[in-house]
Amino acid sequence: MRWRNWAGTQRARPARTVVAGDAAAVAEAVTAAARDGLRVTALGSGHSFTGVGAPDGVAIVAPSDLGLLAMDGDLATVPAGMTLRTLNDLLWHHGRALPNLGDIDAQTIAGAISTGTHGTGTHHPGLAAQVRGMEIVLADGTVERWGPGSDELRTGRIGLGALGVITSLTLATVPAFHLHAVEETLPLDAALEVLDGSDDHAELYWFPHADVVTAKRNNRTTADGPRRSRRAEWLGDELLGNAGFAALCRVGEAAPRLVPVLNRFAAARFAAGVYIDRSYRVFTSPRRVRFVEMEYAVACEALPEAFAAVRRAAQRHAQEVTFPVEVRIAAGDDIPLSTAYRRDSAYLAVHVRRGRPHEAYFAAVEDAMLALDGRPHWGKLHGLDAAALRERHPGVARFTALRDRLDPERRFANAYRERVLG
Repeated sequence: MRWRNWAGTQRARPARTVVAGDAAAVAEAVTAAARDGLRVTALGSGHSFTGVGAPDGVAIVAPSDLGLLAMDGDLATVPAGMTLRTLNDLLWHHGRALPNLGDIDAQTIAGAISTGTHGTGTHHPGLAAQVRGMEIVLADGTVERWGPGSDELRTGRIGLGALGVITSLTLATVPAFHLHAVEETLPLDAALEVLDGSDDHAELYWFPHADVVTAKRNNRTTADGPRRSRRAEWLGDELLGNAGFAALCRVGEAAPRLVPVLNRFAAARFAAGVYIDRSYRVFTSPRRVRFVEMEYAVACEALPEAFAAVRRAAQRHAQEVTFPVEVRIAAGDDIPLSTAYRRDSAYLAVHVRRGRPHEAYFAAVEDAMLALDGRPHWGKLHGLDAAALRERHPGVARFTALRDRLDPERRFANAYRERVLG
């Protein structure tokens, strides 16, 4: 079976693919791979732009059966291969929700957590901070269960697939909640005021060459109010957000000189107004126009300088780029491979439509972020290797020590993991 990621930028041909229904089947597949001298990679949904999920040797599809979901008070034990989209619906029917999400829901639970997926909000760390337990198959085929007091769980919640194959995760949930969403267009010079922490969740989108930003503010509410109908959701997300945006990108590619005008047009229409909906429906949106992405985290106090640097890079290198820059914030945490390890962080993400030149733009942004002690997202494009990451990521050494103990033969290595972890 051939494998490729969502963006179509990473491809591989595993020696074999195993669809595992439970931990025992995963253990059997790992043991067989060791016997044959093959490496092992757990397959996710392919939503990373790097090769973190590229299979090398044996590819294992982790358990995903809906019947494996178990609720115990505020804790949900979830099969690793279940997608966030499925989990969100299931949790809602149990009256529960995850407190924060990223902006897409196609990833598997294990894949999203293992690569450090985060949402936005000054008081909300990434998804991995919700992990309270993990079942994982190690390199020798043993199945271990790590509880909240174990060093393995504290260290390995974000693990890039380098420690073993996760078969289930226990997550802390909160009572289901609605969000009051306010999406509006603001002057560029007022952009960063949106991220002052006064909202539960806030983010910005800035199209290169535009003098406005789209601000999205989401706050928990128990009030009734304007709700998006499914028709309005389809019009906003599918017709305008995907089909219309794809058409705009095609026009920009055919007539690059029009890109600044197109971006200003898009920026003025990107906001969806005011509405209330289930939390996960507000947090996430479908993404059907394929792109490549790079994202860096900097300390929150460095955000003004970082945003100015991205704007300068876009002015020089993004004359033909029709995709926006996304700016978010997240609370710090204590997870060694987290981009927010021991610091509240601001995230700046740049995007380019798949197949279009991005190298000069991304390199300029990366240089600027590195000058501000930035840390790259593990699942998004960057140019750093293990030596460079050890210098700027204080938790890497702690993680690699655990990896050395659990997988000394590098059964769970692939080219990307070797590059970033050594």
